[in-house]
Amino acid sequence: MRVRELIEPLGFAGGKTIVDDYLREVRPLFLKLRTHQRTVYRPGEVCQWDLWEPSEPVPVGYGQLRRGWVVVACLGYSRAGAGALVFSKEAPDVLWGMARCLWSLGGLPKLMVWDREGCLHAGGGRPTAEYAAFCGQLPVDWYFCEKGDAPAKGAVERLQGYLETNFEPGRQFANHLDFQLQLDEWFGKANTRTHKTLRARPVDRLEEERGVMRPLPGREPDVDRRWVVRVPPDPHLRFDTNDYSLDPGLVGRRVEVRVSQREVIAASLDTGELACRHDRLFARHRTVTALKHARTLKQLRLGRREPEVEIRQLARYDQLIPA
Repeated sequence: MRVRELIEPLGFAGGKTIVDDYLREVRPLFLKLRTHQRTVYRPGEVCQWDLWEPSEPVPVGYGQLRRGWVVVACLGYSRAGAGALVFSKEAPDVLWGMARCLWSLGGLPKLMVWDREGCLHAGGGRPTAEYAAFCGQLPVDWYFCEKGDAPAKGAVERLQGYLETNFEPGRQFANHLDFQLQLDEWFGKANTRTHKTLRARPVDRLEEERGVMRPLPGREPDVDRRWVVRVPPDPHLRFDTNDYSLDPGLVGRRVEVRVSQREVIAASLDTGELACRHDRLFARHRTVTALKHARTLKQLRLGRREPEVEIRQLARYDQLIPA
């Protein structure tokens, strides 16, 4: 349209079709030519990763909603996918999601491809200490895409787009556990569909791919959060805005805290006594008190004798203060 506006004052009286056909023919002469390489993956060679954020917050109980992310994995050869819901982009949560996806896929690829995710990429294509330790425990190799090079992991990008258009619309979730359950069921169905590019079902090619992938180790890598704290006089431990009760009998002693995606556990450093074991909450600003801890605290409070205070007779004050 703009070209017609420029050439009409010069005497052009033709129609739109003439201009469109001519521009379609000559436009490539003025554009920078681009070529595209077709990428073919060998079985068990590559697994691509990304973080997908659902458009709506996820219910986490107590009438609360929380922002979540899904760690998405896609094998290059079979296009089989898996996903795990997490509630932060910190390394322990993302690495736990990766381990869950690998165990769902049933094998270890040679190379894991990520974009420059902050909790995994230390800069210059180097992994963070947590990510390097995770890969070393499996073992697998890593690769970080160049900045802005999303097409380098196009397989997982397309799978993520399919999640947005096919998994999320029209669904309701009771809580985060229900979200993960429906997500697993959806991937189970998605992996059995005929892939448009492959002209095959990912689940069929996954069987072939598992035959050449490294076997999974005996247990998942340890990515739990750990730290040491001294039990305070108010025997509670705060994590992620929630307070979890500790054994009141261990007040003043040091305990090691271990937080996984499902539990909050603490044990005494010197004796190994269990200080607490709670289900982890993803709701905010809650207090979790074990019944055993509450009873122990009550017994300690009742067993403590109050100091005796002398009570004087009122007549004594009448003697000291003249009428």
